[in-house]
Amino acid sequence: MGRTLGLDVGDKTIGVAASDLLGWTAQGIETILRTSIKKDLQRLEELIKEYEIEKIVVGLPKNMNGTIGPQGEKVIEFSERLKKRFMKEIILWDERLTTVAAEKQLIQADVSRKKRKEVIDKMAAVYILQGYLDAKSK
Repeated sequence: MGRTLGLDVGDKTIGVAASDLLGWTAQGIETILRTSIKKDLQRLEELIKEYEIEKIVVGLPKNMNGTIGPQGEKVIEFSERLKKRFMKEIILWDERLTTVAAEKQLIQADVSRKKRKEVIDKMAAVYILQGYLDAKSK
């Protein structure tokens, strides 16, 4: 059984997390600074090979009323690229509250604002993936 990759896709960064081999816990791996779609996919390909990924969970930003806005459309488009390129199962996961939750936890842990900016995307990816793993195990 391979691992699952969790992605928090933004315009400037992609937060990346991976599950353990049993698919119970999500760990933050890195935050990719986006330069071009070609480079983004290249880095993701390296991580997919390194972590033996067989499934990718992508956080889908929705508006609070459940509709999909421009950011959500971009994420769906990016997911299509992932599917074509890597031939892996792609799961779009409602991420409405993940960034908020990640930020709250970092504030509670008293992480400085500058440091929070650096880790928030990776943390959001962890939340997205953990949410998916927990739901799947129920």
